[in-house]
Amino acid sequence: MTATDPWHRALADLVSRSHRLPPDELAAAVGTVLRPLGATATVYLVDAEQCDLRPLPEPGRPAPDPLPIDTSLAGRAFTHVEPHIGHGPPPRLWVPIVNGTDRLGLLEVFPADGTDPSDPSFQDGCRLIAGLVGHLVTSKSGYGDTLHRARRSRSMAVSAELLWHLLPPLTFAGPDTAISALLEPCYEVGGDAFDYALDGGVISLAILDGVGRGLPAVLTTSVALAALRAARRAGSDLTGLARSVDTAIAGQWQDARFVTGVLAEFDTRTGQLRYLVAGHPPPLVLRGGRAVQELAGGRRLPLGLADQVTVAQARLEPGDRLLLHTDGVTEARSATGELFGLPRLADLAERQISSGLPAAEILRRLSHAVTEHLGDGTGRDDATLLLVEWSAEASANAEP
Repeated sequence: MTATDPWHRALADLVSRSHRLPPDELAAAVGTVLRPLGATATVYLVDAEQCDLRPLPEPGRPAPDPLPIDTSLAGRAFTHVEPHIGHGPPPRLWVPIVNGTDRLGLLEVFPADGTDPSDPSFQDGCRLIAGLVGHLVTSKSGYGDTLHRARRSRSMAVSAELLWHLLPPLTFAGPDTAISALLEPCYEVGGDAFDYALDGGVISLAILDGVGRGLPAVLTTSVALAALRAARRAGSDLTGLARSVDTAIAGQWQDARFVTGVLAEFDTRTGQLRYLVAGHPPPLVLRGGRAVQELAGGRRLPLGLADQVTVAQARLEPGDRLLLHTDGVTEARSATGELFGLPRLADLAERQISSGLPAAEILRRLSHAVTEHLGDGTGRDDATLLLVEWSAEASANAEP
């Protein structure tokens, strides 16, 4: 693709427009830059519950219906993170919209008459535009509400609104590692949270569950998350991280509030894992696609309750997966009182891993299995999953 290629000009045009582009004009801008190519497009964003792909409104164009992820060709393009051709009529190309490896939605492109959507140059051009759209969706979301509103099927509770703005992206991939997380119920989350950071080949991981429900639980977890990051960025080790959270929570409340959690550091250069388990379900190691071990060492009281910190160690092997979860997953009860349970979680994780799907899709399916088990969701606790895959193949599998 040369500098005179029409797709290159369209990309350059969108970059130029992006500097002063309000969020509510993103869809229109994409349509404008594609017009000289005779193509039209619709931007779809995945909804908060990751069930549907919802169209981004564009002035003067009727909005199409949302597309179900589990039962549509568009959904297949999203779940597999790869372009798919819809033969129509009219023919179209579905291209994943990602930022890095965080799945955000799809770009539906209708080519000009006479253009074959299977043409490699057409597909390459669509990938370029979709890639920039992914960056713009992420960077422009902080400047208005249109992009947030487009991803919601209903109103979000105050607790959820607060928490979602504190969490890192749901998916990240480095050269030899893929990390994905998911949290439900997304519109009414209580005290669950997750965090990760990669520096110098070492991944810092955390999964947290604040005592209680709703806004009080989220406030406790928010303080824990902030204390954790502050200490980590100041260079503290795992012991220092735990003590920093203890001090922050105890310094704010006198009512014995606490946060259960797992804190871990994984060195991707050596496979060394250091971790502590603070009143929380232990992480699960999957090797060769099979659940082989619960990491039950490093036990201490929940964070916020002063206790001696003991850091445990384990050695992972290339290709291993580490699955962290909150008790809202394994303790989810069906209408008849049946627990979801660790054996069921391990079995489903093994089956999804064998499918070869990206980590983000594995977690989406695991989370929806918990939701299906609950039925009407009455009395549902937060259910959070965090999956780390240590392999170059897993990293490549996360890319579009």
